[in-house]
Amino acid sequence: MCGIAGFVSSALGLDAPALRALAGAMADEIAHRGPDDDGSYADVERGLGFGFRRLSIIDLSPAGHQPMASASGRTVIIFNGEIYNTADLRPSPAGAGIVFRGHSDTEVLLETIELRGIEEALDRAIGMYAFAVYDRVTGRLHLARDRAGKKPLYVGRFGGSTMFASELRSLRRHPDFRAEIDPRALAAYTRFGYVPNPLSIYRNVTQLPPGGHGTLTPSGEWSVERFWRIEEVAARQRDAAPILEEAEAVDQLEGLLRDAVGRRMVADVPLGAFLSGGIDSSLVVALMQAQSQRPVRTFSIGFDVPGFDEAPYAHAVARHLGTDHEELYVTAEDGLNVIPRLPEIYDEPFADSSQIPTYLVAHMARQHVTVALSGDGGDESFAGYSRYGYLDSSIGLAASSAGLLAPLARTAGYALRAPAAASIYRRLPPVFRARADRWLGRLGAAEGPQGMEKLYRGLVQQGVAPKTILCNAREQPAAWWKGALADSYKQPVERAQMLDLLTYLPDDILVKVDRASMAVSLEVRAPLLDHRVMEFAWRLPMAMKIRGDQTKWALRQVLYRSVPRELIDRPKTGFGVPIDSWLRGPLRDWAEDLLAPRRIAADGLFDPQAVRQLWGRHLAGEQWQYPLWTVLQFQAWKRRWLS
Repeated sequence: MCGIAGFVSSALGLDAPALRALAGAMADEIAHRGPDDDGSYADVERGLGFGFRRLSIIDLSPAGHQPMASASGRTVIIFNGEIYNTADLRPSPAGAGIVFRGHSDTEVLLETIELRGIEEALDRAIGMYAFAVYDRVTGRLHLARDRAGKKPLYVGRFGGSTMFASELRSLRRHPDFRAEIDPRALAAYTRFGYVPNPLSIYRNVTQLPPGGHGTLTPSGEWSVERFWRIEEVAARQRDAAPILEEAEAVDQLEGLLRDAVGRRMVADVPLGAFLSGGIDSSLVVALMQAQSQRPVRTFSIGFDVPGFDEAPYAHAVARHLGTDHEELYVTAEDGLNVIPRLPEIYDEPFADSSQIPTYLVAHMARQHVTVALSGDGGDESFAGYSRYGYLDSSIGLAASSAGLLAPLARTAGYALRAPAAASIYRRLPPVFRARADRWLGRLGAAEGPQGMEKLYRGLVQQGVAPKTILCNAREQPAAWWKGALADSYKQPVERAQMLDLLTYLPDDILVKVDRASMAVSLEVRAPLLDHRVMEFAWRLPMAMKIRGDQTKWALRQVLYRSVPRELIDRPKTGFGVPIDSWLRGPLRDWAEDLLAPRRIAADGLFDPQAVRQLWGRHLAGEQWQYPLWTVLQFQAWKRRWLS
């Protein structure tokens, strides 16, 4: 796991030492991603610079140093991530007479690209990665990102310069970079609490999409294509090869998961796993322990707050599996101490409050290991979120209401505020009023064109509709939210899963884990994001995912072979912190400062009156912590990076 940065800026007219110095300075901005080694490369004729920071995982020797040139000298690469099937890739280059200098996955990938071409290399590689590879003969620069979007890659285009990096902060070191907020990104962030790909918070900077391959020609032409499209692959898997026999499905899934886990246990440094005691992390740990000759190191954190503590469940699973378990009970002070660091850790606005415990568990694990496996990806592929059931029932109700649901929801809303009922309604607890308003709004959205998308967007959004809080809302919803998936995914839960795989998973979950873990130089691997597992999940009928009130049915059957169901079967618990009470208590002064009307008005981005009203309603007891957290994290980010 590493950090990469680079550029092509022929108009700068820099010599080789200056190119290497600039590339090195960009890479040094992300030294936390790679504290073990650094390097740079320059091509004066092309105006190209590569910078690299290394976290040594495989082949700790100098043979793994980057930037790395191929044996022929034609191709140069900087690579962030891991390729898990190098043993399958390596024979082809070796058969061509190439003498390998070491055993790093970077070298195997590099020689495969040179021998077979980048398209075939991307098609055959199993892994998580973001890399840049430069062909000195053709002058072409290729950038690529793994299928699921586990590893980040930003690309900026300013005048005659093209620049790229693992994190935005590196781009800021380039002299052509201009830090201007993209209003489309701000609007999307205000709704979701994250910036969705391919946007970034800055104008003229994009994220390479998951499964993306970008090419820069010598003439400066930039093009991006997706070599793996989950929305197309999943539909083919579902329609062409469904597995209807339950025993066969569970056996195949177990074999595939065992292989995915085993491949991710290869490391030349200490390795462990996050364990929450939930289905996904428990399954990963169980399959790790079954393939390990010694107790697996596992890590969990707990909170002395009702409703937020999963540590006892993790402890019970660890005891049953016989892992070497570490747990840390986090105090409110521990969590609060992380908050000032969030704009530094996430150098783009990001407002999923589970970023706090994610950082804390990563920090604890890094005291003992350099690599940790996680259970990320199970909910999206195997239908684990409780909101899927709500969505299914709401869409069914809308379909059976013959167009009456939206008018009924509006009528109910008006009735609650009519003079005869208003006095009673105002006496209800604020939490009830807020939930009633949201429920009626979501229910009314379930009908009409894109009704499913509107309803689901309301369920997953962290913030509020941009037009209600931004001065100039310029929201441009992605095609996914406009019904682009409707023809291929008619079943509501399947379409919701695909929306999550295209948006929430890469732009929230994976960003959260990547930045939190890389801030402490910890590599996190996710076996459930193996593209073979993701594709296999779509061969299963919905009855093998959701059965009655039980989610992730197939994954559970595999897990029950190693862990008793009484340790697992319980309501799903979110991985969060009590932001609502913190904002009314120890964080109140911090929030008041960031939400000060004069400060908000001076920025000209958020409507100070709307923000103040939201803040007042929360202080009065209503539950508006998540929209407020979205505004607060933006304000904190802006103070750090744009002041």
